[in-house]
Amino acid sequence: MKLLTFALKENEPQVGFLLDKQIVDIAACRALLPKSLLPEKITMKALLEPIVLEELMRLRERLLKMKATAFLDFEKATKGALYEVEEVQIKAPSYDPQKIICLGRNYAEHAKEGGAEVPKTPMIWGKFSSAIIGHKEAIILPKISKKVDVEIELVIVIGKEGKHIPEEKAFEYIAGFTIGNDVSARDYQYIDKQFTRAKTMDTFCPLGPWIVTKEEIPAPQNLNIELQVNGKTWQKSNTSKMIFSIPYIVSYLSHSFTFQPGDLIFTGTPSGVGHYQKPPVYLKEGDIVTLTIEGIGTLENPVRSEE
Repeated sequence: MKLLTFALKENEPQVGFLLDKQIVDIAACRALLPKSLLPEKITMKALLEPIVLEELMRLRERLLKMKATAFLDFEKATKGALYEVEEVQIKAPSYDPQKIICLGRNYAEHAKEGGAEVPKTPMIWGKFSSAIIGHKEAIILPKISKKVDVEIELVIVIGKEGKHIPEEKAFEYIAGFTIGNDVSARDYQYIDKQFTRAKTMDTFCPLGPWIVTKEEIPAPQNLNIELQVNGKTWQKSNTSKMIFSIPYIVSYLSHSFTFQPGDLIFTGTPSGVGHYQKPPVYLKEGDIVTLTIEGIGTLENPVRSEE
């Protein structure tokens, strides 16, 4: 199932799921779900709870069956709740995760291209939720940086609360996956000698276009990933090349942080970033950045200069 946040023109964002090539507005078909299942204001975090996801999946299957066998009933059940993808603005799946945790150098090839040693334990920092933008929203080049770079990453989306999670049970706490771009001001990585400011400036966390629930991605440790700038491939790899596996990452981090539904984990980037190309290349006004991960989709963002 693909869960997303969308908006009609200037209206408040809504949450929904994809049904074939249409979007189902969950709030508009609340009557088809158990009464006490969802809060009055439906958020993406609420949808990620295992019991809610199960009901949404049942609803999706019922609607698909109804659409195929009883179309008039389908039209009645979904009246006012269906939108074409083309008529809405797809937003970031979530703008308010409690935690955005990032891993560095989780692909040996990326560590080596930067002349760094392959880490023996995960290298960790965080991003601010204020940096999140969605599909087709602009990455803004800040006036203070001349070396803005991009990094494609598979992002783990947590689905339930947990701490001290055994590695073998890690997937029980994962709701699904999305695509993230760890946009980075390389000059400020060296000025500050740490990553926080360099990687969490405004618009430096493109996310989306949706969350794909884990049952649709049975092998997340074997996904092709590719980042292009203006149609030219910068990064191309596979998640099988991660140093630390998805279950290990979740378990390792859970000994330090209590996970909550909606928390995000950026799992690291492969080689090919602009900073380590010869000569180095960085984003400029007018660029189009496209990230594709097998089984999830494509996240695209234009690049604009700060006014």
